[in-house]
Amino acid sequence: MSVLDDIIVGVRADMAVREAAIGLDELVDRAFAAPEPRDPLPGFRAPGLSVIAEVKRSSPSKGALADIPDPEELALAYAAGGAAAISVLTERRRFGGSLDDLVRIRSRVDRPILRKDFTVEPYQIYEARAHGADLVLLIVAALDDATLERLYTLSLELGLTPLVEVHTPDEARRAAGLGAALIGINNRNLKTLTVDLGMFERIVPLVPAGAVKVAESGILTAGDAARVRSAGADVILVGEALVTHDNPRVAIAELIAAADAGTR
Repeated sequence: MSVLDDIIVGVRADMAVREAAIGLDELVDRAFAAPEPRDPLPGFRAPGLSVIAEVKRSSPSKGALADIPDPEELALAYAAGGAAAISVLTERRRFGGSLDDLVRIRSRVDRPILRKDFTVEPYQIYEARAHGADLVLLIVAALDDATLERLYTLSLELGLTPLVEVHTPDEARRAAGLGAALIGINNRNLKTLTVDLGMFERIVPLVPAGAVKVAESGILTAGDAARVRSAGADVILVGEALVTHDNPRVAIAELIAAADAGTR
């Protein structure tokens, strides 16, 4: 069993507990009663590099990264530093996240929010909308074609923006086939957890020209941000480098400045 497979087993077990407490019918009602989601795409398409800044306590590859007792305060610092969107990890077992983090951040921050989790069922899409998310993550490696299309379509129907994540050429072609407007290229191999920034450079030519291109994982320095920006990234998703920095607000500004300086 790969790391990704193992994570999904836990995700399904935790989801079953939540579904036993709040049934799908009630969750659907809550989703449609929630405010309209924000559209992140205009911001991502604006001139300059955009940053999705991640609230991330731990990871399977690095273990504990940061104690984050007040996720909303961290998200406010991200926004002040120029983050275009906030990513909130809600997976509990490996990443130490929760839907409560999402709710707390939504109550204080006006930026679009990505629910960063391993989405495998429609229940999670409705959950995301009901708890105030604007974007959802769909990992192509975790989904067969039929499920990927079903979750993608449902996300759009609910007004959510799917971030369709790929990490192989075949997955990039599958994402392109969906007509995805927002495609993330993960530099981390989801089966081995190894990271290679060259992954973005190799796969980005397969992403349709009209799609917003997101570089994910392994962006730890201003030089890394400049590298993927020069290769065609419109957006970077950064977690570890921010939560371990003494001043996340300054760190975001430095990433943006370095990346944009390299493309002038």
